Amino acid sequence: MRVARRWAAAATVAVGAALLSPTTASAHAPSGAIFTTLPDGSEVNFNHYPSKQDVYLDGGPGPGAPQTAAGLDDGTYVFQVTDPSGKVLLSTDPARCRQFTVADGVISGVVDTDCEHVTGSDVDHGATTVQLFPYLDTPNNGGVYKVWVTTVEDFLAGCAKFGVANGLNVVDCGNSGGNRHGFVPAHSKTDNFKVGDRVIVEIDTRFYRWDGAGPLDGYAVTWTDTNGASNKKWSYYAPELLVMHEAHVEAVEAGVHQISVANQPGCTVLRVDVQNQRLDGPGTVQVRVSNIGQEKTIFVDVRCG
Repeated sequence: MRVARRWAAAATVAVGAALLSPTTASAHAPSGAIFTTLPDGSEVNFNHYPSKQDVYLDGGPGPGAPQTAAGLDDGTYVFQVTDPSGKVLLSTDPARCRQFTVADGVISGVVDTDCEHVTGSDVDHGATTVQLFPYLDTPNNGGVYKVWVTTVEDFLAGCAKFGVANGLNVVDCGNSGGNRHGFVPAHSKTDNFKVGDRVIVEIDTRFYRWDGAGPLDGYAVTWTDTNGASNKKWSYYAPELLVMHEAHVEAVEAGVHQISVANQPGCTVLRVDVQNQRLDGPGTVQVRVSNIGQEKTIFVDVRCG
C-alpha cells in the first residue's frame, strides 16, 4: 500500500533549506503545468507506464488544481524526451514533428506536418493528448525519462545559439549545460516518468493548518528539477491512484531538486518542514536525492495560517 510505504520510507536523503524567491526558478517558464497521461488523459500510478507507446503528454492547470488556476499560455510548443540529465536526447524524429498547440489553457492539437504524433482525447475537459513515442530507451539506471516542453519561439532561439537557423528541421540542434537540444531549462516545463517494472522515488508536499487540521487539497508548489526546469503540482486526493492529499512529484532523478512554496489564497505559509530542516515562512527547500534504486518517498510538510 502506498501510504504505508510512504510513512515507512527511510530518511536517507540529505536536505537543505534556503530562503529563495519561490518564483525565481520558473520566472520565464510557461504558466500552468504539463503531465504525462494515458491516451484518454487518465493518470497512472507513480507516472509508471507499461510501455513507451502508452505515454501521452497533457497540459493545463494540472491534476488537483482549483478552477481558478492558470492553464498553459496559448501558443505553439515543441517537446522532447531525454534521459533525466537532459544530456541524451531520446526523441528520434525532427523537432517539427513534435509540435502542438495550446488554446484556452489546454492542448488543442498537433501542428499539421507530414510526421505529427498520434493524439488522444482527454475525457475530463476535452483537451488533446499527444503521444510521446517514438523515443529510445533511457540509459538511466533507474529507468527515468524526462519530457520537456517549451514554446517554439524559445526553442528556435535556443537552437540559434548553436548556429542552427531552423531547429525544427533537425532532430538535435546541439547540447550544452544550459541548453539541452534547444530547450533552455529556465524557459521549459518538465515532467518525469518510468516505463516497465521499476521502483519509484517521489517528493510529496502536504499542506496543514497551523492547528493541525488537514491535510488540505488544492494548494500549489513549484518543482524545479536538477536541470533548473520547473513544473506546477497541486495537492489533491485520488485514492484510486494512492494519492493521499499531496502535491506529488513522481519518478524523480538523483540530484538536488527544489520545492518552492508561496503564499496563496487560503494559505499564508508559516512553516515548511522537510525531515529535520525547517523554513519559517514561504520560500524554497532543496531536496537531495542520492539513490533512485530504492523505493521511497520524501515528504515536505507545509503549515498554513
